[in-house]
Amino acid sequence: MFNYEVNPAVLQSHLPPHTQLDLHEGKAIVSVVGFLFNNVRVRSIQWPGFANFEEVNLRYYIKYFDGEEWKRGVGFISEIVPKSLISTIANFFYNEHYSTAEMSHDIVHKSETLEVTYRWKKKNQDWNTMWLSAHPKLNAIEPNSQEEFIFEHYFGYNKLSETTTIEYALAHPRWQLYEVNEYKLSCNIEKLYGAAFAPFIQEVKPLTVFLAKGSEVEVRTPRKLFK
Repeated sequence: MFNYEVNPAVLQSHLPPHTQLDLHEGKAIVSVVGFLFNNVRVRSIQWPGFANFEEVNLRYYIKYFDGEEWKRGVGFISEIVPKSLISTIANFFYNEHYSTAEMSHDIVHKSETLEVTYRWKKKNQDWNTMWLSAHPKLNAIEPNSQEEFIFEHYFGYNKLSETTTIEYALAHPRWQLYEVNEYKLSCNIEKLYGAAFAPFIQEVKPLTVFLAKGSEVEVRTPRKLFK
């Protein structure tokens, strides 16, 4: 996860109805995230050839007040996967922002380092790459840290119409992190995410870079929010 501060105004037009930006120490943050889906099941069914695949997304952090408490969640600018059927299903059920690209990854375990690379290439564009090297020892997420802010969001929100938002809950245990030593993000931000995001990510040093060990994750049935 490569995390960058952006001008909050850049995100305002993307906010689903009834949500607000969730700031960390007054900062609006976006994250370029690469990760693996493993052993995926849709409604308890595993589809051959679609159980394991990469995803790279650009996400931001939002919250929703349900009348009793604030729910902390994420919104997405872009979600890229390697197969069009995955995009179609996700966009249909969750009104997501999925698109398709050629993708690959490498995970290299060495005695003193763990190196992770994600690559993706849309039609008629150059290859984009995320790479980092980390110490292989796992560490707990510290309370009240930026790591906790980034990872402890357990809802997803997507705009369905000008007055309606889709909310879905995510359930997983608290993750652990590897200590990142080196990193590099090489991609064309304007082509991928739009010109508004380029000044805040392209050739700019990230606030932080994280590598997490994932877990089983349950994505629950979505519901509609009206007001």
